[in-house]
Amino acid sequence: MKITSTSCICPVLVCLCFVQRCYGTAHHSSVKVTRNQTKHIEGETEVHHRPKRGWVWNQFFVLEEHMGPDPQYVGKLHSNSDKGDGSVKYILTGEGAGTIFIIDDTTGDIHSTKSLDREQKTHYVLHAQAIDRRTNKPLEPESEFIIKVQDINDNAPKFIDGPYIVTVPEMSDMGTSVLQVTATDADDPTYGNSARVVYSILQGQPYFSVDPKTGVIRTALHNMDREAREHYSVVIQAKDMAGQVGGLSGSTTVNITLTDVNDNPPRFPQKHYQLYVPESAQVGSAVGKIKANDADTGSNADMTYSIINGDGIGIFTISTDKETREGILFLKKPLNYEKKKSYTLNIEGANTHLDFRFSHLGPFKDATMLKIIVGDVNEPPLFSMPSYIMEVYENAKVGTVVGTVLAQDPDSANSLVRYFIDYNDEDDRFFNIDANTGSIKTTKVLDREETPWYNITVAASENDNPGLLSHVTVGIKILDVNDNPPELAREYDIVVCENSKPGQVIHTISATDKDDFANGPRFNFFLDEHLSINPNFTLRDNEAIVVLFITLRRSKKEPLIISEEDVRENVVTYDDEGGGEEDTEAFDITALRNPSAAEELKYRRDIRPEVKLTPRHQTLSTLESIDVQEFIKQRLAEADLDPSVPPYDSLQTYAYEGQRSEAGSISSLDSATTQSDQDYHYLGDWGPEFKKLAELYGEIESERTT
Repeated sequence: MKITSTSCICPVLVCLCFVQRCYGTAHHSSVKVTRNQTKHIEGETEVHHRPKRGWVWNQFFVLEEHMGPDPQYVGKLHSNSDKGDGSVKYILTGEGAGTIFIIDDTTGDIHSTKSLDREQKTHYVLHAQAIDRRTNKPLEPESEFIIKVQDINDNAPKFIDGPYIVTVPEMSDMGTSVLQVTATDADDPTYGNSARVVYSILQGQPYFSVDPKTGVIRTALHNMDREAREHYSVVIQAKDMAGQVGGLSGSTTVNITLTDVNDNPPRFPQKHYQLYVPESAQVGSAVGKIKANDADTGSNADMTYSIINGDGIGIFTISTDKETREGILFLKKPLNYEKKKSYTLNIEGANTHLDFRFSHLGPFKDATMLKIIVGDVNEPPLFSMPSYIMEVYENAKVGTVVGTVLAQDPDSANSLVRYFIDYNDEDDRFFNIDANTGSIKTTKVLDREETPWYNITVAASENDNPGLLSHVTVGIKILDVNDNPPELAREYDIVVCENSKPGQVIHTISATDKDDFANGPRFNFFLDEHLSINPNFTLRDNEAIVVLFITLRRSKKEPLIISEEDVRENVVTYDDEGGGEEDTEAFDITALRNPSAAEELKYRRDIRPEVKLTPRHQTLSTLESIDVQEFIKQRLAEADLDPSVPPYDSLQTYAYEGQRSEAGSISSLDSATTQSDQDYHYLGDWGPEFKKLAELYGEIESERTT
């Protein structure tokens, strides 16, 4: 079987008929070639004829995008068994057979009925067979062949990623790479120049250039200044056919923005400024703004302001607003028009972030002079002190002067000042003030125990401007006077056990005083002289509290000697830690046991007696003639009235047991006839603590023996 194929490519201006290839049949078929044309190769113009040469056939070519009215001829199938009598039938099967490609079953001619697009499908695989039309038997085995779609330049280059947005720093060197653009062409890159693209710049010169082969865009000028021009729109074209005439092209836009660098120093618009600030401006408040301009943006325009010199450097301070890049001037100390009417400041603004590549364009700072005019303001009176503390005694007469406040007009006019107390409607008014002198006086009698402290507010105004006020706080302390008697801290209800011992503390009494400490807490306690004295109790004054002692056991008859071992001649009571066994003079019990048995009158040894001692027989005769109860009262009266008595270091206790019994004493201490078989000599071995007891019972034993 032989196949004849014809392909025709028609360029825009040149029509070339070429490529009619005949391929020899495979297997045992003979091939008869009547005409053979090779495919047109790029750059060749000759057509070679190779008659009667056998080929191994396997492919046909068909031109894409065929726009003619008739089907496009593809090629011809022919079997050596075909004698031209119509007995051979040709059959075509495979991709597109019967729809895209049709065959004349008698002649074997193949045609394309549709316009093909190589960019959608590049080739088709088909099968050819020759059979006997009468017997339907194959004359040759089935053969496979390929129909390839021949490319034409029907696709323009496209920029898939365009348009582009890109930045490049200003002041970049010439030739700095900005961006690489790439265009794609859908045509066959292996056939001709249909997909061979070159780049060119249509818009953006002379600032930028593009490499025709790589598509790399670069800066084309030195020191492009963002402050002069920031945005550029560059149009790049891509053209196939290597840029030749007739080639297809596509374009894209590249938007290029110059980014900022710190190549501009800050500059004050003026070299001299003037600012008005009233003297009433508050310390810490913002009194003005100043700004230096910087053509850069972002952090490259950041700056800080400072006061570098001037006579107002200690009065004002400046800080930088990061958002607005302004210098904010603050008042550091109070202004006084009467003392200084103007100040001068030299202010500097300097860039924060420096780029040393552009240091030759510096210095990146600027300075200006600011003159501040202080404005005169009518100020309220000024008190001589921020607050006042005054004192006055309680119970002072109405109209007593407590103190004086002083305020003056700080303005140069020095207007007269009037004073008044700023009372609330519900306040009790204990003070008033002289409107002209500022002297504060009492209007009521004051009681420290009721209100120890007063806080009042004094206002001052100018006579010429009553609405302009200033205020000051006056604290008035009420001093104490001893005008309150002491009182018992509470009502006392004291319970005493009947078997309480003489000298035992039964309760402690305290007192309070409403007066201040200096006039209050030092108390003296004593029994009321106008009330009958109870002999069973006594008081001890401890200068703040008082201790109540029981002095005599009553209502219960108990023997004086509780046990046989408890034998004492003297009952000794100590309020100090001195004396011990030897102190037998603190209390003489013989005078209470039987007044007539007292041998002598004992005087206190803690003081030097100033009275002349009476003879012994006079004392004894006195004691015999009076009752014991009267004797105790007499001693108490002497002690109370004695001016030489110091504070007690010891307590003398007198206990009265009533009139003597008609039966006489039954105490073993007063009886010499009491018999006892007890041997008391062992008491001498008990030590010095029992010396007195040993001596006492030793004497008793001697008397018994006698």
